[in-house]
Amino acid sequence: MAIDGLISLRSNVGPKETADRLKAELQASGLTLFARIDHAAGAASAGLALRPTELFVFGNAKGGTPLMQAAQTIGIDLPLKALVWQDDAGDCWLAYNDPAWLAERHGVAETTRQVTANMSTLLGTIAKAATSGKT
Repeated sequence: MAIDGLISLRSNVGPKETADRLKAELQASGLTLFARIDHAAGAASAGLALRPTELFVFGNAKGGTPLMQAAQTIGIDLPLKALVWQDDAGDCWLAYNDPAWLAERHGVAETTRQVTANMSTLLGTIAKAATSGKT
């Protein structure tokens, strides 16, 4: 099922390797990793089961600030986030919000088109590297 504004890629490697690759790719791209949240570990600490699910919160001021200058409300969606999870069939996925969709949501798609295009290109490259079977 497609979710508006969410880009999802099936990973060719498992959740741990996908998550570790994502972290490495974010750092190699000069982005700041603000948080890596292991939802499955949180669930386990509450006595609940959850398949591998990790949330990454990341970004940089050069990319995010122009969006917030156009509409400060976009700050609710920034920094950017990516989710790595394993579905009930055992497949691993990486998903992130489409920056152009975020700009549209906050009514600044026209004025931030180049910024969101650059962000989309970078995120696509990072996601492909994190989910590919290549090392």
